[in-house]
Amino acid sequence: MTKPVELYACLYVKEFPAQALLRLRPELHDKPCVVMEGHPPLEQVCSLTKKARILGLMRGMTRVEVETFPAVTLLTRSQNQEAAVRKVLLECGGRFSPRVEDKSEDGALLGVIDIAGTGTLFGTPDLLAENLLTRVRSLGITACVAVSRNFHAAIALAKGLPPRTPVRVIPLGEEAAELSSLPLEVLDMTDEQENTFGMWGIRNLGALAALPEKELVARMGQAGKRLRQLAKGELPHLFQPVEPEFSLEERMELDSPVELLDALLFVVNAMLEQLILRAKSRVLALASVTVTLNLECGTTHTRTVRPSLPTNEKQIWIKLLHLDLEAHPPLAAILALSLDAEPGSRSKVQLGLFSPQLPEPSRLDVTLARIRSIVGDENIGCPALKDTYRPGGFSMEPFTVPSRSSSAIPAGQSRAAMRKLRPADPVPVTVQGQIPKSFVFRQKRYAVERAYGPWLTSGDWWQPSLWGFEQWDLVARAQDSTLLCCCLMRDRIENCWQMEALYD
Repeated sequence: MTKPVELYACLYVKEFPAQALLRLRPELHDKPCVVMEGHPPLEQVCSLTKKARILGLMRGMTRVEVETFPAVTLLTRSQNQEAAVRKVLLECGGRFSPRVEDKSEDGALLGVIDIAGTGTLFGTPDLLAENLLTRVRSLGITACVAVSRNFHAAIALAKGLPPRTPVRVIPLGEEAAELSSLPLEVLDMTDEQENTFGMWGIRNLGALAALPEKELVARMGQAGKRLRQLAKGELPHLFQPVEPEFSLEERMELDSPVELLDALLFVVNAMLEQLILRAKSRVLALASVTVTLNLECGTTHTRTVRPSLPTNEKQIWIKLLHLDLEAHPPLAAILALSLDAEPGSRSKVQLGLFSPQLPEPSRLDVTLARIRSIVGDENIGCPALKDTYRPGGFSMEPFTVPSRSSSAIPAGQSRAAMRKLRPADPVPVTVQGQIPKSFVFRQKRYAVERAYGPWLTSGDWWQPSLWGFEQWDLVARAQDSTLLCCCLMRDRIENCWQMEALYD
């Protein structure tokens, strides 16, 4: 029985708390930044950027020490935002293999991907590592990738890779040689073990691997044997994969309360860019976006924007969100926000060779959003009849694109068109024998020549909105021989007449 071939790719993100906060803050990428952790006045630096390290800043510095450096941006650590970014990165690794194990440490993200048997899909390990690194960089994260047939060797090498070499593949059987120059800090050991090796003069993994096994076990027990196997890249591992879930979510906690809509949209722009990028990687589009704002008063403000068709046009989404939030503003300053998107299939429209160019659906969405911000959400959409005989019984529903083209309306005889009057005009009516004989409409008196009716409708007797109507279709003529075909309605409860519609 042959041993199954193992191959692992380790994704290592250094200074993860800082990168998670700066990912959606492109304006801070070129500035020295530090991340503070703890409660005032005992805050300390837990993560920092490369430019901050060049200035001389280090982990463990207090706020007072950091403030002595000029032009340094201080950020507060956010566990929620780190969890959201970790989920995004693990889901990105899941694009290459369904077997992903999270070995993250405090201050760094470590995701190990089992890529055994993926050569047919993604090519050689070098090519797969380059593609993985490219996808991670597109998410706004700087990382490195190490590939090895040993699980722990891939982790150790990823921790020890220099910034100029973000990708490294260990050839089969050369794990010990590749790891020999790495410092002891890449191994998971206690401070006591590190001090012991320091007193012995052991500075790198090559020196640790060269120690005799029996003497090392006699002095340090089974922990020493484990560390020696780690240094040689021979320690076996039982892979424990997680199940990365695909969800289009972005979270961000603001450094200070935001009240202006333009400032909020600047943040939303960066978050939308990431959502669209992740949707495109799966050949999907954004069908809807839900904005949840955490307000200073302790409440939340939630709005959902759903265009007629899924789209990945960022400017369209920005405009739709702008119009919606402008029409429904939050009641207090904003402390944090989140975007949750629902994925959908990208729309495909194929036109005939001689068909006229149709307007883009996104233009209709923006136009409807502008109208909605003026007249209100309840006054725009597609009319839908209610289950009632009451005149004017309809409601407004959102516009939807039919799944298939409607059949053509067959040609038939021409019919009279009815033009409803909204609102209906009250008219005085002269009745003879319960039949309308004359009425005054728009300062003209009409004599009824023909009367059809009445048609009686009533309903809702169980509610206060009881209604009852008597409808008449009339053909009337004015004194100047003007002919009028109309529909008169009598409210039987209020005993009043009104002009409901005109026939053409």
